[in-house]
Amino acid sequence: MNTVAPRSDSLTDGMHMLIDALRLNDVDTIYGVVGIPITDLARLAQASGIRYIGFRHESAAGHAAAVAGFLTKKPGVLLTVSGPGFLNGMVAAANATVNCFPLVHIAGSSDRSTVDMQRGDYEELDQMAAAKPFVKASFRINRVQDIGRGVARAIRTAASGRPGGVYLDVPASVLTETMDAVAAGDTLWRVADPAPALHPAAERITDALTLLAGARQPLIVLGKGAAYAQADDTIRAFIEQTGIPFLPMSMAKGLLPDGHPSSVAAARSLALRKADVVLLVGARLNWLLAQGEAPHWSPSAQFIQVDIDPSEFDSNQPIAVPLAGDIGSVMDDLVAALDQHPVTCPQLWQIELGEKRRSNDATMAARLAEDPHPMGFYNALRSVRDVLADRLEVYVVNEGANTLDIGRNVLDMSVPRHRLDCGTWGVMGIGLGYAIAAAVESGKPVVAIEGDSAFGFSGMEVETICRYQLPIVVVVLNNGGVYRGDDTDPTGTDPAPTVLSEGAHHEQVMTAFGGTGYHVTTPAELRTALGQALDAGRPALIDCALDVAAGTESGHLTNLNPRSAVPLSPIS
Repeated sequence: MNTVAPRSDSLTDGMHMLIDALRLNDVDTIYGVVGIPITDLARLAQASGIRYIGFRHESAAGHAAAVAGFLTKKPGVLLTVSGPGFLNGMVAAANATVNCFPLVHIAGSSDRSTVDMQRGDYEELDQMAAAKPFVKASFRINRVQDIGRGVARAIRTAASGRPGGVYLDVPASVLTETMDAVAAGDTLWRVADPAPALHPAAERITDALTLLAGARQPLIVLGKGAAYAQADDTIRAFIEQTGIPFLPMSMAKGLLPDGHPSSVAAARSLALRKADVVLLVGARLNWLLAQGEAPHWSPSAQFIQVDIDPSEFDSNQPIAVPLAGDIGSVMDDLVAALDQHPVTCPQLWQIELGEKRRSNDATMAARLAEDPHPMGFYNALRSVRDVLADRLEVYVVNEGANTLDIGRNVLDMSVPRHRLDCGTWGVMGIGLGYAIAAAVESGKPVVAIEGDSAFGFSGMEVETICRYQLPIVVVVLNNGGVYRGDDTDPTGTDPAPTVLSEGAHHEQVMTAFGGTGYHVTTPAELRTALGQALDAGRPALIDCALDVAAGTESGHLTNLNPRSAVPLSPIS
């Protein structure tokens, strides 16, 4: 009997196999920057029907791929060159891992035999080893017949359990290596159910509901993991059936509308300080929640935590009831068990939080009613809020120090996953990458609200926005500095460390590439410009001239930016 498989008369190579493996796994968009050795790989992707979005810098491309993963629950794909291009992309891969966004970073690399002997190859770097500390997993494909296996491992690892970044190293020699086309097809496969449902133990569900039922001041904290889960209806059902107040973290805003009667975003400090039983849904007790410590939290607070990764439990505080499972499954089980184990939030707690919310809303309304000239952050963001109030389809990207901190409080969200910001790591430079991915993946308009310092990290991507004619409006809140623009150099020779160019016109960067630019100095001008730009549906940038003295150092995080113990003065 002939046991040898029939062979075809044609060959294929690693590039074709890599693209075929990605297509087989429903990858329809790749974000990247071309160059040696992956230029033809990008061309082949485009020819095969995969959309390739080319950026000006790998970090921005990586941030785009990462947030594409957040929005779609499928790993976003980043393609970079070797060496420095790979390292630029690693910033985004690391950020994706910290934020739990599924991402596959594919990079070409130099010849293994030369790199391993450190003989000085072009852009020589052991990229697989370099990536390991920053991602969930790092793989290298050394044989063309392992391409399908490598893609499958990367996709499953990125999406399963706690999502994150995965690095896939493909040496140039593997990209050009050939094999029989029929045999090659047999080495590729589609990943089945990369993130399977995981239900918690039934007794833990009972424990959680029993603890909540006995609480006098219960609270639900929704993190961006809750938004990623796309379990919106179930989460809303649990909150509305129990009446428990909820606090959305910034990227969870819109899971339920900010105007929902159970939202305590406007009474955050009181809710955290007095809650006695807390259900954490897709949120971790990290620095964003003060590690669960007093005085921000009650020292007697008990925590129930929903997390796909059991190692997260007890990382900062004792977890009274760990609910190990994916958020959709856990919330389904909690809702289903309410008939047997009903939970009702005490009315006195709802009243207390409601009064604090109304008081703080009145304080915010007074701040927003102020109309200083030059503009400050509040009256500028009030104008943005007014324009977006009846445009619920618009995605909002927000980064900066004061721009982010104040924007988070001023801009209400009503739709899930429509607010994107720097997340857990507080990284600057995510803005235009996130905006581009939101526009590409959704086809909807995007407003990227940037501090002038934050804009500088990825500002050249306005050319990318124009090249692809994306419906993105960039709003730069320009106070001429990092935090603010009125600091001085005591020697009188150079700009102070926090000062940027005075009177900059960022809109001219957009017009240089064919987009529309606006320079505004009043809230009314800002409202008009933003409305016009959104109606046009074309690339635009609005430079908003703010008072250089507007803003505070480090925004709401002044305590994290140490000050010198002695007065600053020239050293004689």
